[in-house]
Amino acid sequence: MTLTLIIACATLVALTLSVIFFPEIKIFGIKIGTYVIIALTGAILILIFCADIGTVFSALTENSSVNPLKILALFFSMTFLSVFLDAAGFFRRLAALAVKRVKSSQTRLFCTLYFLIAALTLFTSNDIVILTITPFICYFCKNAKVNPVPYLAAEFAAANTWSMGLIIGNPTNVYLGSVAGVTFTEYLKVMALPTLSAGATEFLIIFLLFRKFLKTPLTAEDTFVPRENRAETAAGITVFSVCLIFLVLSGYLNIEMWAVSSCSAACLFISALVISAVKKDGAKQIKVSLAALPWQIIPFVLSMFVIVSGLEYNGVSDKISEFLGENAPVLVYGASSFAAANVINNIPMSILYGNLVSHLSGAAYFKAVYASVIGSNIGAFLTPIGALAGIMFTALNKKHGVDYGFKEFVKYGVVISIPTLFAALGVLCLTV
Repeated sequence: MTLTLIIACATLVALTLSVIFFPEIKIFGIKIGTYVIIALTGAILILIFCADIGTVFSALTENSSVNPLKILALFFSMTFLSVFLDAAGFFRRLAALAVKRVKSSQTRLFCTLYFLIAALTLFTSNDIVILTITPFICYFCKNAKVNPVPYLAAEFAAANTWSMGLIIGNPTNVYLGSVAGVTFTEYLKVMALPTLSAGATEFLIIFLLFRKFLKTPLTAEDTFVPRENRAETAAGITVFSVCLIFLVLSGYLNIEMWAVSSCSAACLFISALVISAVKKDGAKQIKVSLAALPWQIIPFVLSMFVIVSGLEYNGVSDKISEFLGENAPVLVYGASSFAAANVINNIPMSILYGNLVSHLSGAAYFKAVYASVIGSNIGAFLTPIGALAGIMFTALNKKHGVDYGFKEFVKYGVVISIPTLFAALGVLCLTV
């Protein structure tokens, strides 16, 4: 147990430091997140010294809803659907059309972007919204000569709050929902009101926080509205819509969500190949979409799964669960998961908490699961360490010359995330 704790803690400390000081390294000209290398190293050490390889392999291959391979299949297939629409220009056109309507009012622009981001996040995922909208905000604010920080803060908070609404909004939702065995509709029934409460609280805080900045009128020229690739967009929207319908019905049809999303991604891939053959463009959009997928999340998630399995195998999870107890599960698991996400990142935190909640039973079990979902999402905008989206977000800002680093992130994160967390947990207490 002691060696397992040492390896796990050393890995987590190294992960935190890497995010702050050296998030990426180049190997043979390819940029690789240092967090991936660190997590993989920790997993290898756990396998060598602290865990039974056969037990870990069985967990990776067992036919259950919490199989990490199935969860990755669900996440990547849904991400492919979203990235494909992004590559077709759909999201950029949608955002540009929304901005075009606000004219000179920053307040109107701010509100329009916030609710557009909320809607996009509900039906895609937080990571896709961050990757899609962040560059748009940076370019637009530079052209309009306005401070991008209010828009970036609102974007990141909205993307990681409204992602709680549907089980597909965040890989942490997928994992914890799979642990509890909840269906698409069961999840939505429970999380709809906490998400609305959190979103309303968050919007009010952000608006009051930046209201002085928003009084300055815009001076940008007419916003250019890019044209999307119509054939690809039509195919993407059709497949995505059918996928959402079957995800809603999956619990009634007894079909696993990963199977629905994977089949949908395969259908879109084939449709895109046919469109590319007709247009003779060399499958350009498919290549762009595949290149944009967050491939590094695969070794990271599997490595963290191995580390958490080592903790479970050596009885560490039992000790943590005993410490947390069964009293006030919404507050205890919600607050502790929120904090833990900013120590170990919300994906490994969700894997760990998936094990911790298994020690509970009855109503306390489901309350702890949903509270952990809330903590995993809202914890993402306390610090950049809270989620992989935070790492991508800060890197994008740096690339576009925007001063929104670790210090700026935490300054606004503390003010926005803590009231938002308790608004969501409070409603969950009253409804579950």
